[in-house]
Amino acid sequence: MAAAASVTGRVTWAAPPMRSPGLCRRLSLPGHRLEAVTAAVNPSLSDHGNGLGRGERGSCGSGGSLVAGWGGTLPPSKPKPVQGLCPHGKPRGKGRSCKRSSGHGPGENGSQRPVTVDSSKARTSLDALKISIRQLKWKEFPFGRRLPCDIYWHGVSFHDNDIFSGQVNKFPGMTEMVRKITLSRAVRTMQNLFPEEYNFYPRSWILPDEFQLFVAQVRMVKDDDPSWKPTFIVKPDGGCQGDGIYLIKDPSDIRLAGTLQSRPAVVQEYICKPLLIDKLKFDIRLYVLLKSLDPLEIYIAKDGLSRFCTEPYQEPTSKNLHHIFMHLTNYSLNIHSGNFVHSDSASTGSKRTFSSILCRLSSKGVDIKKVWSDIISLVIKTVIALTPELKVFYQSDIPTGRPGPTCFQILGFDILLMKNLKPILLEVNANPSMRIEHEHELSPGVFENVPSLVDEEVKVAVIRDTLRLMNPLKKKRENQSQQLEKPFAGKEDALDGELTSAPDCNANPEAHLPSICLKQVFPKYAKQFNYLRLVDRMANLFIRFLGIKGTMKLGPTGFRTFIRNCKLSSSSLSMAAVDILYIDITRRWNSMTLDQRDSGMCLQAFVEAFFVLAQRKFKMLPLHEQVASLIDLCEYHLSLLDEKRLVCGRGVPSGGRPPHRGTPQEPSPSVQPAGDNPPPRTSCANKLSLPRHTLS
Repeated sequence: MAAAASVTGRVTWAAPPMRSPGLCRRLSLPGHRLEAVTAAVNPSLSDHGNGLGRGERGSCGSGGSLVAGWGGTLPPSKPKPVQGLCPHGKPRGKGRSCKRSSGHGPGENGSQRPVTVDSSKARTSLDALKISIRQLKWKEFPFGRRLPCDIYWHGVSFHDNDIFSGQVNKFPGMTEMVRKITLSRAVRTMQNLFPEEYNFYPRSWILPDEFQLFVAQVRMVKDDDPSWKPTFIVKPDGGCQGDGIYLIKDPSDIRLAGTLQSRPAVVQEYICKPLLIDKLKFDIRLYVLLKSLDPLEIYIAKDGLSRFCTEPYQEPTSKNLHHIFMHLTNYSLNIHSGNFVHSDSASTGSKRTFSSILCRLSSKGVDIKKVWSDIISLVIKTVIALTPELKVFYQSDIPTGRPGPTCFQILGFDILLMKNLKPILLEVNANPSMRIEHEHELSPGVFENVPSLVDEEVKVAVIRDTLRLMNPLKKKRENQSQQLEKPFAGKEDALDGELTSAPDCNANPEAHLPSICLKQVFPKYAKQFNYLRLVDRMANLFIRFLGIKGTMKLGPTGFRTFIRNCKLSSSSLSMAAVDILYIDITRRWNSMTLDQRDSGMCLQAFVEAFFVLAQRKFKMLPLHEQVASLIDLCEYHLSLLDEKRLVCGRGVPSGGRPPHRGTPQEPSPSVQPAGDNPPPRTSCANKLSLPRHTLS
């Protein structure tokens, strides 16, 4: 028997089928006391473990199977079709096929056709994906398909394959957006607007561009406080799996020679006081589903993984800075340590479930709901920082009005809990590892792949339930059921006995599955976070004036048009000054980017220019209120312009869509502002003082 524990954790016992007799054990949490502890963590969240074992990957003992057998009787044989007739008794025409047996029509006897998944580009996530598809009883195409599939599962990026329809599990530009430098810049922009809201990300400097600034700021702080002895961590921009990361005590220790110019890096303040368990430092890998970009939809998995260091932690000193097994939690590094412990238990070993950590903290009196609330807040704020530029990438690859797939993506958030339980964002992974096995060295240089039950318990549930949420046929069924209910309005009483006596076997095709392990956090908590989406609204303005579909940089003509249409030029801001502003900011940003293929103003440069314009126009307000007031003014003038064009029959310009007035983040003015004053708006100061409810 085995136990599967959730974040809030009901502990469920099952005897799932396994691959082989030697592996007939599941994740277990010791003791009956754990059941009571986990049930108290958060009773509103339900158990979400894999629950179905390994599906059809082999059985052991008398474990259940995902595929229902025929029992002891044979299925009734089908009558052979008469020559010249299709299997359904209709005349078979030359060159025609029976519509009822087509790939995208309903199955026989009116049953719903299975969802089709192209897994030909899945790569390392293939094993977990196969189990998920079997559990859902969908149809996999491991070598691709000439006909379109419903879902395409890519292993690396949106561009793994040319997709023109269906759904693909990658957003264009996501890999670029979560690189360490781009992420740091996106979060820094939000820190400039809302410093208190974005204090979960360590102070960062970009190398080599900001090396002199880094040296000057460190020297200034040391002069003010001689007792300050900081530690910094250097992370290469394109690095992964711990590659190239090292710790320093002084800016002079940075390895400037050689690769820094060709391989930029980020240097951050090192968190010296992390939460320890068993005297070991650890981090948390949480899985976040970005289901939709517009409208924004975010889900968080109720369980994740905790990756442990393999050497007892000590605060950094000049003697232990090079001890990577003490300071770096990367699984790919620690697996090479002699102290690494592979375990099939959720609560022991060098890789454990996050729910087991929460259970342990709960038993010590920690407020788990507060920990979850802080983590949810961190995730939502981080995604809000990333979405503006993602929108620019999206419209570049899938311009409005052109055919293309819809996108979704599973992200891996790496989070560190400080000693005071405050969560700190370490990084975001566009392609988190979905492998459910690890390499075991049999002899020097000889390895075999061994199933990792901890990985499978978490990752299969995440992939399976992501597919369930993205099920393209589910919405179609819901629409059909709504249409069928309309003719029977007012006849419920007469049909009640008839409907209940003959239940539809296909009414709930997911009845055999566990509850979904992904919890929606946005738009569920949108009212508490919409005031942060200022840069998102700036991105909408930027995209509107790009002009040519598919471009990602704003030309000088587009910038001048933006100024004119929003009526931002005045006696104190001439068009000549606007041109100088454009040239100065664009030139500086282009010198900081390695990609010089396109000329023009990128979104980050536009945001900086927007900040300058807001500070000039609204001088006596805090920066976030200056920016919000200028956005309101721009949206107001553009809405008037769009209304005028609609009256004249010219329509909305192709470069963008009119702003939606009256949405929570875009207040709609009730009267025309006098002169250049912004329309009436809700004060950001009031929004910042809203009561903070616990996110659970």
